[in-house]
Amino acid sequence: MMEQKIPLVVVAGPTASGKTAAGVRLAQLLDGEVISADSMQIYKYLTVGTAKPIPEEMEGIPHHLIDFLEPSETFSVADYVQLAKQKIEEITGCGKLPILVGGTGLYISSLIDNIEFSQSDSDTKLREEYQQFAKENGPQALWDRLNQVDPQAAEKIHPNNIGRVARALEVYHTTGIPISKHQELSRTKPSPYQLCMMALSFHDRQKLYDRINLRVTKMVEDGIEQEARWLLENGYGKTSFQAIGYKEMGAYLAGEETLEQACEHIRQESRRYAKRQLTWFRRDERYHWFFAEDYSDREEMYQQMAQLAEQMLGLTSGK
Repeated sequence: MMEQKIPLVVVAGPTASGKTAAGVRLAQLLDGEVISADSMQIYKYLTVGTAKPIPEEMEGIPHHLIDFLEPSETFSVADYVQLAKQKIEEITGCGKLPILVGGTGLYISSLIDNIEFSQSDSDTKLREEYQQFAKENGPQALWDRLNQVDPQAAEKIHPNNIGRVARALEVYHTTGIPISKHQELSRTKPSPYQLCMMALSFHDRQKLYDRINLRVTKMVEDGIEQEARWLLENGYGKTSFQAIGYKEMGAYLAGEETLEQACEHIRQESRRYAKRQLTWFRRDERYHWFFAEDYSDREEMYQQMAQLAEQMLGLTSGK
């Protein structure tokens, strides 16, 4: 007898595309709860710079896997997959629909494709050595080492993401198998989920960039400078300053740049990140794309997204 798959909605897309609002509205329409798929929103205290949803934005909808980890704690993709699976089971067990919302493509694909992570490929000491190498020689030098042994993985990881670069090198040197190949080999079990995967964007890329620019302005108004200073003073710089926004604010706080220069760098890095996210999500043909310009307003788009989820997952009509 074939095991029944768990219905799961995925809402992905580049930064500033409107995923948070879409996830909340779909949860209202489909009687669901949101599980975050964002690699920086998991951390406590990183609120303004990660555009973490505040209670007013959540509109009473439960949000899981945000704001629960100390920035000093290590957290891997394997940890995320394990926790997300548990949350999906809990939400489904309560008769609600799990809705995965976020822009960290690796988190999403590792979860939905049932990637299995082996403990035997872990060597914390080696990982720390790589991170120390990056500290002494710069992130690009470490990324170059990864590019030599696993160009496929290097292509998907930004040089500034030292944690993931170090992890990929660690897997290669402990198993002899590139992490990209390791992930292919680990896709041995079928996904336990019945999926409805949706992605948000704009036909006109400039509209997305305009939203990114507005977000950076709002970050400054909401106090990212003060938040970055507090993180630094409390010893949380190592993790938080890997994230776009905090890293650039760090240069400003060190007196290396003016505030406007730091903001311009945040805008530039956010645009680059959005391009990488779009490339990642476009590679997966299971995504149904929703472009804001195709609708008279966002509510019309949300209704269409909800209808697609109902059709694909065989749901009874929501609210």
